[in-house]
Amino acid sequence: MTLLFWGCAAYLAYVYAGFPLLVLLRGRLRRRPFRRDSIEPKVSMVIAAYNEADVVGEKVKSVLSLDYPPERLEVVIASDGSDDGTAEIVRRLGGGRVRLLELDRVGKAAALNAAVDAATGDVLVFTDANSILDGAAVRELVGPLADPSVGGVAGNQVYLSPQAGDSSVVGEQQYWNFDRSLKQAQSDAGSVTGATGALYAIRRSLFRPVRADVNDDLLTSLRVIAQGYRLVFAPRAVAYEHVVESASQTFSRRVRVMARGLRCVVVMRELLDPRRYGFFSIQLLSHKLLLRTAVLPIVLLAVWNAVLWNYGWFYRATLIAQACFYVLGVLGIVFTNRPIAKWKPVALPAYFVLINAAAARAIWQLLRGEKHERWTPRGSAGQAA
Repeated sequence: MTLLFWGCAAYLAYVYAGFPLLVLLRGRLRRRPFRRDSIEPKVSMVIAAYNEADVVGEKVKSVLSLDYPPERLEVVIASDGSDDGTAEIVRRLGGGRVRLLELDRVGKAAALNAAVDAATGDVLVFTDANSILDGAAVRELVGPLADPSVGGVAGNQVYLSPQAGDSSVVGEQQYWNFDRSLKQAQSDAGSVTGATGALYAIRRSLFRPVRADVNDDLLTSLRVIAQGYRLVFAPRAVAYEHVVESASQTFSRRVRVMARGLRCVVVMRELLDPRRYGFFSIQLLSHKLLLRTAVLPIVLLAVWNAVLWNYGWFYRATLIAQACFYVLGVLGIVFTNRPIAKWKPVALPAYFVLINAAAARAIWQLLRGEKHERWTPRGSAGQAA
C-alpha cells in the first residue's frame, strides 16, 4: 500500500532536489573550462516579429546601439505578416542597418528560416522582438566561440521590474533565478540543456531549418549538441524583458512551451542515449522530460496519501502539509493581483500550481496530437494561434 506513495515521493524528490543538487555539485567538481577571447566574427542577428509595434522600436534602438562594430553586425528582421505597423517602425528606425523581410503570415518557424536564408554572417544570433539587449550582449555572446569545441552560447534573460506583474510573475522570477544557477553549473561541467529564445548564438554551419511544431530555441540548441559541440552559458550576455503578463497569459504560454518542448525531446530522442552523450542525456531526461511530467506523480502522491490516512501520523501530516501548500497556491492564483499574492510563501506555491496545471494540459494536448504552429506576441491575449 505504501510503495506507490514512496515511489512518487522519490520521483519528486529527485526532479525538484536531487537532480539540481547533482548538477550544482558536478559544476563544482568536474569543471571543463573553455576559451573566451575578444573576437569579432561577422554576426547576423535574426529576429522574427509578428505584430510587435509596441516593442519593436525599442528593440531596434537597442540593437543599433550595441558595442559591436557596425560593419561586422548584420540585422535581419522577418515580419511574419504583421498588420499593426511593425514593418513601418522597423523601416523608419533601422535606416540602412536593418534588413526587413516582409512576409505573409507563415508562422515563426518559417519566418526564422527565411531570415537565416537571407543572413550572411558566420555566427547567427537569435533574439526575441521584446527582448532589450545590454550594450555588451553580442560581444559577450560570441566570446566563447573562440573555443573550437563550443558551437553555441546561451544568453542570460533578466526581467525588468519583476514586481510589475502578478503572483505568477513573482514565482517565475524566482524560478529563472534558480534556473540561471543551474545553467551556470551545467556550462561549467559541459553543456546547458537549452538556450532561451531571448538571446542565444550558434555557428552558422550548425544551423538546420526549424520545425513549426516544436520550440525553435530548444531544437536549435539540441542540434548543437547532436553535432558534437558544446552549448555554454554567457551570464554577461544579458537580454532584458518587460513583465506584462497575467496569470492567464502565463498559463497559456507555458502550455504552448511545454507541449512543444516535449515534442522536441521526442524529435531529438537520440540525445537520451547516455552511451553517446554521457551526462547530457541525464540532464535532458531530468530537466525536459521528468520535470515536465512531474504533475502525474504529484497527483498520484496526493490521492494515495489520502488513501493512507489511517496508516499512521506520518501520512496524516504529509497530507495536511500538501493540502496547506495547495491552498496557498490556489489563493495566490485567485487573488493574483492582491499584495499578499506577491509574498513568496504564496507566490511560489501559486506558480507551482499554475505550471503543473499547464503541464497537465500540455501532456493532454500532446497525447491528442494537438500542435501549436503559430504564435502571437507575449503580451497578446491569445498567446498561440
